[in-house]
Amino acid sequence: MCTNRRGWTRHGAASCGDDSNAACGPHGRAWHDAIEASGSPFGVKRPLRVLTEELELDEPQQNELARILSELKTERAQAEVNRQRSLSLFSDLMAAPVFDRAAAGQALALRQQASEAVQAALLKALTELHALLDEKQRQRLAHLMRTGVVTM
Repeated sequence: MCTNRRGWTRHGAASCGDDSNAACGPHGRAWHDAIEASGSPFGVKRPLRVLTEELELDEPQQNELARILSELKTERAQAEVNRQRSLSLFSDLMAAPVFDRAAAGQALALRQQASEAVQAALLKALTELHALLDEKQRQRLAHLMRTGVVTM
């Protein structure tokens, strides 16, 4: 298993580097699979805890960050519901004797609306996060984003 600088397990790959697809680090499949499985908007399983520790947030900042993360998580969960709904519509269309292009267009529009809503929520979260953090914390967050510790 791979560990980060504190020794925490990054993902559950039994032996990293056995094949090129399961390579460790931010470009490895297993690492990205672990991020996707966490369902977190910031690429870590416990974003509030990690960001609180890494950015040395005070209690009011922690509370505001918790609200920001909660709103973003809710929007992403709704987008996933809409993605599943559109997938169900696509499968119904494939099972039908005649393909309905209009219904397929509606299903695609549902996905596009969900994607746009997530983008708007992410923009709002980033704006609020920028206002919440001081200069030193913003620089630290930028470093964490550049190095792949925190993803958006």
